[in-house]
Amino acid sequence: MSEIKKRKTSFINKLRNYFFTGVVVLIPIGITLYFTLFLIGISSKFLPKEINPNHYLPYDIPGVEIVISIFLITFIGWLSLSFIGKKLLDILNNILKRIPILRTIYSALSQMTETFTKDESGKKNVVLIEYPRKGMWAVGFATKDNTGEISTKTKKNLVNVFVPTTPNPTSGFLLMFPKEDVIYLDMTFEEASKFIVSAGTSDPK
Repeated sequence: MSEIKKRKTSFINKLRNYFFTGVVVLIPIGITLYFTLFLIGISSKFLPKEINPNHYLPYDIPGVEIVISIFLITFIGWLSLSFIGKKLLDILNNILKRIPILRTIYSALSQMTETFTKDESGKKNVVLIEYPRKGMWAVGFATKDNTGEISTKTKKNLVNVFVPTTPNPTSGFLLMFPKEDVIYLDMTFEEASKFIVSAGTSDPK
């Protein structure tokens, strides 16, 4: 009887191991597929039907909207670096900055984008801070030194730090830390983003 129980226990343990192994394998695949379907859905809504091949074909080609969207974004990026593109962007910026409500949102988003994408030699913005309590650490992005009213009222040299959530780094928290409590890391923005999205399973070099 004891031998039969051992075999049953061993069989159950194997099934349990197989189950958890399947979960580990399917989680990244499932998230990737979900994200891909999400991108396809977003692209198909924003892409005009006049330039969407699926509008003219008898059947839909999955993912064609993403390819076209990537091409259009790349083309806009190339155009914005040209002389004419820069002039057009300046006109668009001036228009958006004159609209009362939109100028606040547009200016804030522009500053945030420039902070994370600008390339300055020797400039570090990936930081390590003690959060949410002492002895626990989190990776964040130092956006800029706080030189406004908050820093004046607290009488401290503060640094604005954006701490993203995992695995969705587009949401997070804006925290202000004394400069002496912020540890600047050598990892790049891309390495830090990959580390956060992978929930710490991807070790930066």
